[in-house]
Amino acid sequence: MFVNNDANQRLCESLVSTSYVRQADEASKRQTKLFSQLVSNRKLPTDGWNEQVIESFLLELSQLDSNNFLDNCGVGEREGRVYSKLVQRRNFGLHHGIGRSGDVSADQPKAIGSSIIAKLANILVADAMKISGLQSIDSTTTLLLPLCTGMSLCSVFNALRAHQREEQNAKEDERQNTIVWTRLDQKTCIKSILASGYDVCVVDPILEKDELVTNLQALEKELSAEENENTKKIACVVSSTSCFAPRASDDVEAIAKLCQKYNVAHVINNAYGVQSRKLCVKIEAAMRKGRVDCVVQSLDKNFLVPVGGAIVCASKGNGYLVDKVRKLYPGRASISSTLDVLITLLEMGKTGYERLLDERETNYEKLKMALERTASKYGERVLETPNNPISLGVTLTSSRNDLVTKFGSMLFTRRVSGARTVPMQETKKIGDVELRGFGASFSTYPTAYFTAAAAIGMREKEIESFELQLEKTFKDFVKLT
Repeated sequence: MFVNNDANQRLCESLVSTSYVRQADEASKRQTKLFSQLVSNRKLPTDGWNEQVIESFLLELSQLDSNNFLDNCGVGEREGRVYSKLVQRRNFGLHHGIGRSGDVSADQPKAIGSSIIAKLANILVADAMKISGLQSIDSTTTLLLPLCTGMSLCSVFNALRAHQREEQNAKEDERQNTIVWTRLDQKTCIKSILASGYDVCVVDPILEKDELVTNLQALEKELSAEENENTKKIACVVSSTSCFAPRASDDVEAIAKLCQKYNVAHVINNAYGVQSRKLCVKIEAAMRKGRVDCVVQSLDKNFLVPVGGAIVCASKGNGYLVDKVRKLYPGRASISSTLDVLITLLEMGKTGYERLLDERETNYEKLKMALERTASKYGERVLETPNNPISLGVTLTSSRNDLVTKFGSMLFTRRVSGARTVPMQETKKIGDVELRGFGASFSTYPTAYFTAAAAIGMREKEIESFELQLEKTFKDFVKLT
């Protein structure tokens, strides 16, 4: 900073009052101290920074990138040239991206400021995830990717294949070519498996009262050498935590113990589970008591930033797969999602992030009560799913699937977004995998239903508005049935 320099301060004092300059210098030093504390402490600041401080911080770092050097003479094919001034301002002049072709987290010589930003974002995300309950991870085993969750899972599966080939030096007919997937009817995960070139072995959940839970007996049967001659061809098990009710979070601890017992890799799809301390505690137990090779989660769903980023992580000392993903990433990475999450976490601070986690848990209970009040008026009920701390399901007792779908469209026309209706026993084919009862994660779930989620960032007034619109929708729906 200009004033934060003895020679420059004296020059300023030759122009205006010394006392004024020194007062301004003290203010500047307080801001500089915030920057120093961030880099020194390597944790979320306790209190969030204001926008002016964040912007000043980013602009100062951007001056360390070569495209912003005074009199820089670029003669390469990639010199950070940007035509639009609007695009330039939107990106704070950080045009070079991050990483290098051999390692997405390596320092970029032309972009030291961008590289510092990438390192800090990684550190703050790891710290936030520890606050959520993932105590076993650290910044060395955490990696931000400028990819959606599905593409990040794809990167993990490709990295796993490369690792297993290197470790085992296996012949083509001995290589692991199957991923065991605990069924969760959301297309992203299964598409990421198929896009990575693996076959899918589907393990359906079992129904306990209203809730769909992990079928550990069926899973062990797939992993057991006594029951399955093809055990050596299983590359990994993919379990899931965050999901639509009535599907419960997988029993990731029990799955981790089975994977350890049978020496099979275990990847957890934790798409929007970081926002739930309950789910993070489950993953933490799985990491400590069994085998977890990698956990993948979304940036936008957990940290309130635009779509386009994800986090892959592992426990400290077990980062082999994260490291493989880092080194297999082809080319430089966009800084956009990294920049978004850094800005957001600096503005939140630890206090703001913890408040959001608390509010989400409170809103879950308020949403559940609102659903119970409305559903009971129309002979419906909230499904009992105690192992799903984010999503809630409500029965729709209609035998006509077209009416169930209509219920969802009626909500949407009333500006209710995110609610999801699930008719009974529809079939969908994804690649070569046919799933009966698609949407319910179960072939014969006994009722149609709709879901709503208490996600991070939800406001109480949204719950109130939803309850009013749901009441109107049920009134119209009853007339149709």
